[in-house]
This record gives sequence, C-alpha cells and structure tokens, in this order.
Amino acid sequence: MRWREAGPVVVVAVLQVVVVVVLPSLLQPAHAAWWFVSQLSASYTSTRIHCENIPGLVRRQRVLCERHPDAMLAVTEGATMGVQHCQKQFQDSRWNCSTIPRDASVFGRHVLRSTRESAFVYAINSAGVVQAITRACSRGAIMNCACDITKKGSHRDRMGQFTWGGCSDNIRHGTAFARRFIDAHERRQRDARALMNLHNNRAGRKAVRKQMRLECKCHGVSGACTVRTCWQTVASFGSTARWLKRKYDGATEVSMRPDGAGLIPRHGDHKAPRKTDLVYLEPSPDYCGEDSSSGFAGTGGRQCNRTSQGTDGCDLLCCGRGYDTQRRLITSKCECKFQWCCFVACKTCETWRDLHFCKPKQDPLPLH
Repeated sequence: MRWREAGPVVVVAVLQVVVVVVLPSLLQPAHAAWWFVSQLSASYTSTRIHCENIPGLVRRQRVLCERHPDAMLAVTEGATMGVQHCQKQFQDSRWNCSTIPRDASVFGRHVLRSTRESAFVYAINSAGVVQAITRACSRGAIMNCACDITKKGSHRDRMGQFTWGGCSDNIRHGTAFARRFIDAHERRQRDARALMNLHNNRAGRKAVRKQMRLECKCHGVSGACTVRTCWQTVASFGSTARWLKRKYDGATEVSMRPDGAGLIPRHGDHKAPRKTDLVYLEPSPDYCGEDSSSGFAGTGGRQCNRTSQGTDGCDLLCCGRGYDTQRRLITSKCECKFQWCCFVACKTCETWRDLHFCKPKQDPLPLH
C-alpha cells in the first residue's frame, strides 16, 4: 500500500520539472515585453491569441487582448513585421537587431535599457502594429472597423481636384488601438524611461501616418485624367522603416525635466525633439564583444565586406580585431531565360569566392 500511494507523488514532481524546462520564457516577467507575440508560431496564432500565456502583458493589455482577438492577430503580425524590418535596416551594423529564441525580452536585456537602439525597437514595433491594424481594417478582418468614412466629397492636391472614393485606410483606428495597447505598460509609471518609451511609441505611430500616400484612378476619354477618384493608403512598411532609420541616425539624447513633466535635450545646444524624432537616455555600448548577461553575441564570426568603408566593412564591423578569410564554393542560379509558356529556366553555376569573417574578441591572457 505504501508503494502505491507514493507513486502519484513521484509523477507529479517529474511533471513540475518538465514545465520549468520547456517554458523558461514564461518565467521571466521582469524582462518580458509585449512584442514577445512576434515570436509565437503561426499555428499558435492562426485562430486566436491565448492571452494568459503571453509574458510581458500588463492587466490593461490582457483585457484588450481578450476583448479584441481579431485585432490581436494583427498586433502579432505587426510585431513580426517590426522585428523583420529592424533586422533588415541593421543587417550590416554591429548591432543587427538579432533576437534570442524563447527569451521573453526578445532582443536581449541590453535593448531593455535606454539607448538609441532601444528607441528604434520601440518605434518600429509601434509602427508595425499601426500598419497591421490599419490594413486589417481595410480588408474587413477586424470587427467594428472599416474604411475611413471621413474621406468623402471633393478635395484638391497639387494635381488638381479629385473625388474621394474607394477604401481609404483607416489610420485613425489603427493609431488609436496601437496607442491603447502599446502605451498601457508605460502609463503605469512616469519615470524617465517610461517617458522615453511613450515618446518613441508615438514617433513610430506618426511615421506610418507621415508615409501615407494618395492613390488615384483616372476617368476620361482615352484615359485622359480629367476626372480622378482617389483614396489614401499606408505605404509599404519598408519606406516607414527607412524613415525611422533616419530618425535613429539623428536621435536626440535627453533627460527628464526637474519637475518630471517631460523630456529635455541633455545638451543645451540641441533643439527640443519633435514628436516624430527618436529620443534616448544613455549612450550605446560599442556592441563589439559578446555579453551573455545582456544577450548580445558580439560581432565575432559575422561576415564583413573587405572593400567597404561603411558599417559592413571589416574595419568597422570587426572593431579592429581583424578578420579571417575562407574560400568557399558558392552555388547560384544563372543564365535565366523565359520559356514559353510560362516559366523561367535557369542554370546552376558554381564559383569560388573569398568570404571574410570577423575574428572573435580575445580574452586577456591571465597574469602569472
């Protein structure tokens, strides 16, 4: 009888150990961020977001998540888009916006600091959510949201007069939901870091609005554009990401006002940042060496361009440590021709190329 009673107790103990091993990211709320949704698999988010299982959400965000499951699918899409375009914009830089699998901080703890890289992460993810929510509204994927009904009647631009028609993207709804969801965490506190994040979240939202464009259809004899019907649409997210990258390059270092009412330039000769500018509180590290405590892998082993003078050049990317050259056989498609009908036929070509990789940072030799 004693053996039979002890059996279930042993099984429960084993199961508890398994949970700790399989779900480490869910046990790190102190370093979690809402954009962890970008790391969820497509099968996990295909029908509904399981709000209670997402680390990093504050109470207000969980309430919105439960009430608006259709919008949360767009939030996931926007966060994923933000990560992808962040990595594209910084693919040749020392900090390349890399993510850490199964880590609730997503980018590593160094991005949870107050550097300009953190500013860009907050802005690009905020912009991604605005873009995704707005597009989802236009295609009817979100309840109680449709085309922008304020765009009606006649209007005039530099080309002349036109009539609003079609389905203008509802940027108002996309911006409003993104602000309610994303800013919820920062509005719980009013320290300098919270003010910085709120500012950069807003800059990301405004970037999408700034990049909106007018699309028109001409009506008239022989295609003459005597009458135009136009609608407003968000631009490709690539253009928004490039806009934010320029803002990153010109970001302003700020500090909190003495009365706590806002942020001011840390250096007196700098202008106050505009609502579309990015701001940060502390200088960035050089990102040269590996820092396991913050989740940055360093530039050791990264491929560099030996002839480039830019950020992808071996001198800058390798931080002066030098590089190793490896001769590799590269396979690629070549001599592609269009075949009737209807495909492109290509040959496979092989060429030997010299590739260059940054040397790892060497630890100092021990003293004897």
